Amino acid sequence: MAGHHHLNHSHDHHAHALPARFGRAFAIGIGLNLAYVAAEAFAGWRIGSMALLADAGHNLSDVAGLVIAWAALHLAGRAASARFTYGWRRSGILAALANAVLLLFACGAIAVEAVHRLMVPAPVPGGVVMIVAGVGIIVNAATAWLFARAGSNDVNIRGAWLHMAADAAVSAAVVVSGFLIVRTGAQWLDPLASLLVVAVILRGTWGLLTESLAMAMDGVPRGIDAGAVAGFLGAQTGVAAVHDLHIWAMGSSETALTAHLVMPAGHPGDAALAGLVHDLEHRFGIDHATLQVDIGDCAQIDCGKVDCGAVAA
Repeated sequence: MAGHHHLNHSHDHHAHALPARFGRAFAIGIGLNLAYVAAEAFAGWRIGSMALLADAGHNLSDVAGLVIAWAALHLAGRAASARFTYGWRRSGILAALANAVLLLFACGAIAVEAVHRLMVPAPVPGGVVMIVAGVGIIVNAATAWLFARAGSNDVNIRGAWLHMAADAAVSAAVVVSGFLIVRTGAQWLDPLASLLVVAVILRGTWGLLTESLAMAMDGVPRGIDAGAVAGFLGAQTGVAAVHDLHIWAMGSSETALTAHLVMPAGHPGDAALAGLVHDLEHRFGIDHATLQVDIGDCAQIDCGKVDCGAVAA
């Protein structure tokens, strides 16, 4: 009969505290963008610029995205409980997914308005549009810089950064279109520039959407080759096969692994398994590994599953 031995390792089994630099970045970003949205919406209403009003609505959706992302980071720092044994780490993944969806809706709103304005051009004072949009470039670029300066591989932080970078690009396109309108009087340039910016935003947003969706569905995180991990485990001394291998995202910046190692010769000792777990972290970026050793040959071991994902060594 097969014996079972477990080894679990992680540098931190508790909730990760929210770094102060991220809190400051979110607080400043939300404050700056709320103030700018109010000013841009007022300016657009005063001069009758649908471009500015649409951009203000787009920026407002991004402020909502920042609030969601900030709240998710705070939730991710909550300690594990009897019900939520991993804590609230997954909230970061869900926030990234929500951010991507919000961006897609914002792109749709901008595209609809742009097509309408191509069909029915509306005269706007290009000079005022340039000034207001120029302020938007400064606000959004400064906010994006705050997140880039904080530095993180967290998909949630990357989603917030993408929001701000996209907003800066939108504002830059509005500035360019305002300048060309002043120079040429061609009102159709404004909606055309908006459609080009939408295409750029969609390209970046699609990657964020697919990655966060895959993580929410317990897919193998980006940058980790499950086949390579299985091969690495199977190549270890004494391992006859690898069963029930699972790799998934515990949170927006943490990866977990569980696997059964078939070792007919017996348990290799905790020190050997600790070294294996260390290698998994430093070679593959898997920072929370749980390994079960099954003593006996492959024919003796029955995991009770039709397909347990066995990998022969």
